[in-house]
Amino acid sequence: MILNIDSPANDKVKRVVRLLSSARARREEGAFVLEGLRLCCDAAACGVPVQQFFFTENARLHHPQETARLIDAAEASFCVAPMVEKRLSDTDHPQGFFCVCSVFPPAAAPDPQGKYIALDCVRDPANLGAICRTAEALGISGAILFDCCDVYNPKAQRAAMGSLLRLPLLFSDDLCRTLTDCRVRGMRIFATTPDASARPVTQIDFCGGAVAVIGNEANGISPAVMSLCETITIPMRGRAESLNAAMAAALTMWEMLRQ
Repeated sequence: MILNIDSPANDKVKRVVRLLSSARARREEGAFVLEGLRLCCDAAACGVPVQQFFFTENARLHHPQETARLIDAAEASFCVAPMVEKRLSDTDHPQGFFCVCSVFPPAAAPDPQGKYIALDCVRDPANLGAICRTAEALGISGAILFDCCDVYNPKAQRAAMGSLLRLPLLFSDDLCRTLTDCRVRGMRIFATTPDASARPVTQIDFCGGAVAVIGNEANGISPAVMSLCETITIPMRGRAESLNAAMAAALTMWEMLRQ
C-alpha cells in the first residue's frame, strides 16, 4: 500500500530531515538517507535494507520500472507532493527519489593477502567518498576508517556514487592497534607523506598483503601511526607542497594494484 504525504510537517518527513542533518540521529536510529535514482537503486541492488521509500509522481512517470522495483524492495512507500520533495532534498535539483536505509554491518578482519587503504582522521565527506569510489573502482580489498567523518553523511554517499554501499568498510577505534594486528599477520604497512626523503611509491614492491595510510587533510598522519609504517611519497616535480587526500590516495592505490 502506497500512502500520500502532502505536508512537510509530516512526522515521517521530519525524521528524514533529522537523519539528513545529524550524524548523532543516524547513529541512534541505525538509519541513513539516500537521495537520487542511482543511489536508491544501488541500495536495493546491493541488498541494503530499505525501510522507507519516498518518491514524487513525476519521478514515477519518468522512471516507472525503477520506481516499481524500489516499492517492492521497501518496507513502506510514500508518494510525496512537490513541496515535500523540497523539504526532503539535500540537493539543488532533486530527482524525486529518497530512501531511508538501515546501516550495514562492518566488514570482517582484513585478509592478510589483501590490499587496503586506511584513512586516519579524514574529515571531509567529499574526500572520503571520492577515496572509497576510487578504491572500489580499482579493486582495493577494503577501507579501514579511524575517526573519520560519518560514512552515512549525504555528501559522502553522493561523492562515492554507491561505492560506500559495496566497498568493505572496517571501523577502527584504535588505528595503531589495528595496524599492529595487520603487521603481525604478515602485512606491510605504508604511510604516505610529502617528505621527499621517503621512498617513491613507484619503487615499492606491493606484492602480498599491504595497507596504505592516508592522513588528515590538515595535519596528515598522526606521529603514533607514522611510527608503525614504512614511509612512501608521490614524486612531484611542480611547486605544490602536497596533494589533496583523495588524489594522493588514488595514486597510491593505483601503484598498489598495478603490480
